[in-house]
Amino acid sequence: MFSMYWAAEAAKTPPPWLGFVSGGLAAQFVFVVFLFAATYGLIRRLQGGGRVAAIRKIAGLDAINEAVGRATEMGRPVHFTPGIGATSDPQSYAAFAVLGEVGKLTARYDTRIIVTTANAIMTAITDEIVRGAYLESGRPDAFNPDDIRYLSSAQFAYSAQVLGIFEREKVAANIMVGVFAAEALLLAEAGAQIGAIQIAASTNTFQLPFFVAACDYTLIGDEMYAASAYLSKDPALTGTVVAEDWAKMLILGVVVLGAILNTVGSKWLQNILNR
Repeated sequence: MFSMYWAAEAAKTPPPWLGFVSGGLAAQFVFVVFLFAATYGLIRRLQGGGRVAAIRKIAGLDAINEAVGRATEMGRPVHFTPGIGATSDPQSYAAFAVLGEVGKLTARYDTRIIVTTANAIMTAITDEIVRGAYLESGRPDAFNPDDIRYLSSAQFAYSAQVLGIFEREKVAANIMVGVFAAEALLLAEAGAQIGAIQIAASTNTFQLPFFVAACDYTLIGDEMYAASAYLSKDPALTGTVVAEDWAKMLILGVVVLGAILNTVGSKWLQNILNR
C-alpha cells in the first residue's frame, strides 16, 4: 500500500529542470541565485566606492550615543543584555554586533559597561566582544572582566538578578537587544523606574508592545538585523542588507502578480513556480 502511495507521489513530481535542479524547486533555485548575485554585486560596488540605497534612519540606534553619553555625564554604568537566547538564535548575532559598537563607545568615553547573560557560552562570547572593543579603542587596561556576568539559565532567576543590578548599580542606560520572552516587561519596567534611558530590540511580536510602552526607543523586527550594517557602515554588511530588501520586494511582486493572475483565471505564473 505504502509503495503504491510513494509511486503515485513520485509520478506527480515534475522532471528535473535544466537536468540538475530537482523538479518543483526551479523557482527556489532561481531566487537563491538572484540573492547571491545581488549580494555579491552590491558588496563589490560598495567596496569600489560606489553607492547603493541608504539604510533609512533608525532612531533607536542613533540614540545609543546619547545613552552612553548620558551615563558618562552621570558617572553611572551602562547595562547591556542580549536576553535569554543562545548562540543558536539569529537574534543573538544581531545583539553581538550592537554590543561591539556599544563597547567601543564606553571605552572611548571611559564609561563602565555591565553585560548580563543567561547562557554560559553567550557570556564567553560577549566577554571577547567587549574585550576586543576596548582593545580596538586603545583602552585594553580599562576593560573589567568582572562586569561581564553570567547570572542564571533560569528565566526569572536571571531577571531577578538584573533587577538587583539596576537597584545597586543605578545604571543610567539600559540596552536590551536579543531574545526576550516573559521577562521583557520586568526588565523594561525596572529600568524605567530608575530613570534609565532604555533602548530595546526584538523580533518577538508578543513582547514588543511592552518594550514600546516602557522603553524610550524600540527597534522592531528587521531593524535589529540591520543594526550591524547601520552602525558599522561596513560594505559587506550594508550590501547584504540591501540585497535582502531587494529579495523581499521581488517576493512581494511575485505574490501580487500571482494574486492578479489567479483572479483572472490564469495559471501561467503558478505553472512556472511549480516547475
